[in-house]
Amino acid sequence: MGNPRILAIPYPAQGHVIPLMELSHRLVHHGFSITFVNTDFNHKRVRDAFGNKVEGDGSIHLVSIPDGMEPGEDRNHFGKLTDGIMNVMPSELRKLLKKINGFEDDKISYVIADVNMGWALDIAAEFGIPGVAFWPASAFLLALLFSTNNLFDDQIIDENGTPINGEKTIQLSPNTPAMHPNNFLWTSLGDLATQKKVFELTEKNNKAVENVEWLICNTTFDLEPGAFSLIPEILPIGPLSATNKLEPLTGSFWPEDETSLKWLDQQQPGSVIYVAFGSFTVFDPTQFQELALGLELSNRPFLWVVRPDMTEGTQCEELYPKGFKTRVKNRGKMVGWAPQRAVLAHPSIACFISHCGWNSTVEGLSNGVPFLCWPYFADQFINETYICEIWKIGLGFKRDERKIISREEIKSKVEQLLKDESFKEKALKLKGLVLKSVDENGSSNRIFNNFIEWMKS
Repeated sequence: MGNPRILAIPYPAQGHVIPLMELSHRLVHHGFSITFVNTDFNHKRVRDAFGNKVEGDGSIHLVSIPDGMEPGEDRNHFGKLTDGIMNVMPSELRKLLKKINGFEDDKISYVIADVNMGWALDIAAEFGIPGVAFWPASAFLLALLFSTNNLFDDQIIDENGTPINGEKTIQLSPNTPAMHPNNFLWTSLGDLATQKKVFELTEKNNKAVENVEWLICNTTFDLEPGAFSLIPEILPIGPLSATNKLEPLTGSFWPEDETSLKWLDQQQPGSVIYVAFGSFTVFDPTQFQELALGLELSNRPFLWVVRPDMTEGTQCEELYPKGFKTRVKNRGKMVGWAPQRAVLAHPSIACFISHCGWNSTVEGLSNGVPFLCWPYFADQFINETYICEIWKIGLGFKRDERKIISREEIKSKVEQLLKDESFKEKALKLKGLVLKSVDENGSSNRIFNNFIEWMKS
């Protein structure tokens, strides 16, 4: 018998793959071997991005199953992706488990599944394999997803999850973010049909999670005590990004531009604006240009992650304002994708203009970096509320009458954030709390060690 073998299956999106990969690396350090199941589409992206680093020491074995979509279809369309996942992936996972557990020696001992893939926990149960639910985002978002029945009873949403009054803010309990129901996870993902599918999936996932012994979450008590008073059974073992040494295989879908770090080495401490919007955010051409001109107006060095697919319909290269690249060439650097954890840990970073995805949020927190918040969809509005109103380590942007964040607004918020020392002081204090929770006697580390003991027993 070798080390216990775990099958790990993330929801097929960048913000879900990375934290489960971080958890997988931690489990490898404790003697487990991991079979990491991406969709075929994402598996290819990870392999293309990492080349020979993919094989590593062999303790994380990357495999894939189809996602039920055609090669050219848009995987950012949540309705189609949800259909593909539900119609095709369950039978493919059954086939994979049969194949692996048909070989005598190295059977799967546990399945760790993203809560958004609750059906995988049901399949694990069919095979008699203990399942563990993993939640990669904030505990508060999970508390919200678990509260759908109460929201229905209180007439905040109807049976399809549609808000009855989307403009009125609600708060689930004190010390948790206030929200507009129009920004609930399922209401911010597109049209009504998509919303209905995602809402139904949420209800199914809630049921699947009821039967697992461990529901682990990529957060810590200190960051969101209010959320844990709502759902005490969530067990925080994070932030995972604060616990790991930087592993070569991060699970990123794009090649990471290592020249970012060499460039940062040449900048003054605490001088650089880091600008990155995760894997989904899309800008229209006007907004893209205003952002470029705002960074130019700020008159500070900046490192800007410009994904190849970041603008609607047009290549970003064609959208930079005329002469922009020449004017900023001595203080601005644009890259396709950055090794973000290493960037945020770099002493030259002053602040982070972010879409406020949970991974970016905890990576910034773990390094004491203040934020300028530019949420796009899903839980990013909740995380913005945490950053600006609860933790007070950042500011949001105001949109003008065109619904655009103007260059002047960008310049003015950068100045306001960096002039006021209190943002950096609070961010450093929060960094201390986060790092304490993952160190040897910290609450997240204790829970993680109990989890390891349970799996080894």
